[in-house]
Amino acid sequence: MATSLSTAQVHPNRSVGFFTLGASLHDVLTRLKAQPQTYPSIDLSYSPSKPVANPVILRLPANGFRLRFDGPDQRLRLIEVLDFTKTKLSYKNTEIVKIPSASEPSSADIAASHTGPAFRHVYNRLFGPAFPGEYIAPNGEDASLRGTYVLSYPGIAFSFPLQASAWSPNADFVSLLSSSATSSATSMAVFEGSSWSEARIDLFNSSPQNPRSLDLASRGREGGPDEIELVKVHGEGRIELIRRSSPPFWITLSETAPQDLVTELGPPDAIYRKNDRRLSIHKTRTLSGATKRPDGISPLHEDLTDTDQSSTHTVTDDSDNEDDSSRGAGRDNSSAECFYNYFHHGFDIFVSQPTFPSPASPSALHSPLHEDPTATQSTINFFSSTLTATKLLLHANIPGSYPFNRYRRSRWTLEHVPLEHDTEALTSEMPFEHIASRLKEVWKSSYSTEEEEKSLQRGMVLNRDWGDSPGSSCELLGGWEESVGGKRMFGDDALPEPELGLGNTELFGFPGMVFEVLKNGAVSCLTVF
Repeated sequence: MATSLSTAQVHPNRSVGFFTLGASLHDVLTRLKAQPQTYPSIDLSYSPSKPVANPVILRLPANGFRLRFDGPDQRLRLIEVLDFTKTKLSYKNTEIVKIPSASEPSSADIAASHTGPAFRHVYNRLFGPAFPGEYIAPNGEDASLRGTYVLSYPGIAFSFPLQASAWSPNADFVSLLSSSATSSATSMAVFEGSSWSEARIDLFNSSPQNPRSLDLASRGREGGPDEIELVKVHGEGRIELIRRSSPPFWITLSETAPQDLVTELGPPDAIYRKNDRRLSIHKTRTLSGATKRPDGISPLHEDLTDTDQSSTHTVTDDSDNEDDSSRGAGRDNSSAECFYNYFHHGFDIFVSQPTFPSPASPSALHSPLHEDPTATQSTINFFSSTLTATKLLLHANIPGSYPFNRYRRSRWTLEHVPLEHDTEALTSEMPFEHIASRLKEVWKSSYSTEEEEKSLQRGMVLNRDWGDSPGSSCELLGGWEESVGGKRMFGDDALPEPELGLGNTELFGFPGMVFEVLKNGAVSCLTVF
């Protein structure tokens, strides 16, 4: 018995069904994986060597879709329909293709079922008159070959196969596409722009009109708190969150209260009580040299190397619905330390007692106090039992990494480490080799000897696959860092076990920052403290 096809409304310049241009890869993939009966096969392709620079392609073979996301921001830029028979598509309540009934298909129906709409249907019943489109000639000079005529409307385009011998630049395209030399459309594309020829020039670089969140796209501001566009790190514990439509929100580590986080960012998606302290062996025991050693693993910040920051296993951990008042004043306040998991924003915030701030960058041009108009002179009480935000973990959502699709991609810049000959901010899209080169030069004067510098900047290997490694109590959704190929599939097409890579990453520390780096040089997570 044939299963019923899913339906989707087509909105040029905006969406096909719930696939909305500008939506984040995290939101789209999460929605797809929540409906395995409707989307049984998901094929994700990316560049293993340059997963951030190159586009990410999501194919849904059982549904006839191909979705293209840009690499740096992971936002949906192009929706393509490659098979019109897998989903019932309509535009303003008019079917784009009449799919024959499965009960009594005629031979003509079967022959037509593999094609899209005819030109006359598009022109007369769906979208009306159009400007002349673009003809793409076939490879080769054989007269029997077919080229492709792309007919474009604002926000939507159709590709029609056209006999090469029939093409003439002087011919009326309406007559040409209405003739027997033209077949029904083989694909449809939805994009942002007045025409495909103009939109494709800047397809992956333009600013999308719609938000990343599907909830915000469907319900506007009522969908939730404003989304974060960019995180700017200014050093000395000051972090600026650039929002889509609201003024920036500043976080001052060891000052900003949990109540402020909830007010400005919304309630966390989950709360995780930390319990993995096995990396404490690497922490310096003495406090006397804390201000002299600019290493990323600060002796005064004992939780810096935590890798167990997710809340997947909330069943066995402390409940995130626990009332703060139940802890009582008599309990050790360290038991209240927790991570606020903001999966939809792309970061975690560690809430604990105040800690000493990271040292100022030797090359900082301006004090963070002057960058934030609302800032005041710091009056941090390091002996206070009041909980504050003390650490921020920014997740890159790199395809193929262990925590892939657990968080939305979070983009960041380092504003406090310029050089005289290189003042541009470091960004989350840069390879770690470039970032480390700048940071080593900035902090070079802070090390007493060359040996100390090399010792403190060695990478620490972190295994994300073995069940008993630090961080193993968080079962992150998604994948692994694959040692073979650049394709990830879900559902029935999942990769067999022998093809999985070890997924080791390395931790590199600098003052106030720790970078988790993949084998391809991409930064998977930046911890700011």
